[in-house]
Amino acid sequence: MKDRENQESSKLNKADLSPFMKLGLKEPILSAIRQQGFSKPTLIQETTIPLVLAGRDIMAGSATGSGKTLAFGAGIIQTIKRGHGIQALILTPTRELAEQVSNSLKLFSAQQPTRFAAVYGGVSIGPQIKELRRADVVVGTPGRILDHLSKNTIRFDRLKTLVLDEADRMFDMGFVDDVEKIIKRCPKQRQTLLFSATLSGEINDLAKRHTTEVAKVVTKSFVDPLKLTQVCYEISGGLKFSLLVHLLKHETAELGMVFCNTRRSTDMIAENLKYSGIEAIAIHGGISQDKRNKAIKHFHTKKAQVLVCTDVAARGLDIKGVSHVYNYDIPADSKQYTHRIGRTARAGEKGKAINILSLKDKEKFSRVLRDNTIAKAKTPYVERANIRSQTNSRPY
Repeated sequence: MKDRENQESSKLNKADLSPFMKLGLKEPILSAIRQQGFSKPTLIQETTIPLVLAGRDIMAGSATGSGKTLAFGAGIIQTIKRGHGIQALILTPTRELAEQVSNSLKLFSAQQPTRFAAVYGGVSIGPQIKELRRADVVVGTPGRILDHLSKNTIRFDRLKTLVLDEADRMFDMGFVDDVEKIIKRCPKQRQTLLFSATLSGEINDLAKRHTTEVAKVVTKSFVDPLKLTQVCYEISGGLKFSLLVHLLKHETAELGMVFCNTRRSTDMIAENLKYSGIEAIAIHGGISQDKRNKAIKHFHTKKAQVLVCTDVAARGLDIKGVSHVYNYDIPADSKQYTHRIGRTARAGEKGKAINILSLKDKEKFSRVLRDNTIAKAKTPYVERANIRSQTNSRPY
């Protein structure tokens, strides 16, 4: 009787994953997907996994949070041969994304042990060199990959698959030359996968140079505009911080992200939010990798409910449960605004994007308004918040 129950349970588990099986995925990766609680592929996974398994070059437009890591990772994990050298390279624009992608792929390869090496700057290169000697898959940032190439501590002669994750962000951050140098060191006979939130002319040009008969895949934004509320408040520059404190204390929020344009502003806002009784943490490029990892972990586990950040955290990081996005500093253009607000109103949940405007923000905000409909809200009466830590000379 027990054997029959086990057989029926096994059949049920396989039936639950039939949509993934139809894409061409097999055990043991199906077991790992089952362990992670997935039963149905996302649109980007459904579209691209068969193409990856078929060895096709791909150019995919897909938002953060749409499941693209499994979309390109499933085929890599299923076809990898352990101990045969580095067979896949995944380039990411930031250290956080490299760490996140590597950790996600480890979960999906739990039933088929694969050796991953996450390589990025800001940490000692020595341990990375040891990991690279045994790695099957490398996830890294362009700068540190070039460091290893210059030291001959990484080899791509057995590379089969090259992935550019958040390719548009690579261009935004000025990594295109580094990426080109790395591509030239990869075998010409390889599979190339380009994943990007937006498929710009630059991405298309990159695909023309480095892919063969590329399959173009575009999925809809993961942000539901019907569930996203966008508002702006106008206030004098001297009360911007006070309004932020007021909103954080009065909005019904789960997790909130506050975006600033500079590291100094980020530190100043986070420090003074703490003085105002709001548990906030800061993340930007000037913070050590260890502290950045701890900050993201605290935010993930809701030990801190407000993350104050520069745009380094706007892309790539898969942070679930963000209900509010605050633009304390207005981004330079509509494209970056879209990336910021893309942190909320995802996976069927409601979200709110709040813009705090002073007179100096009007010019930037006018550029944002060209592509977005944002309602003007009545500015509430706010009490002036005390500024106990002034790391920025600007008035708040």
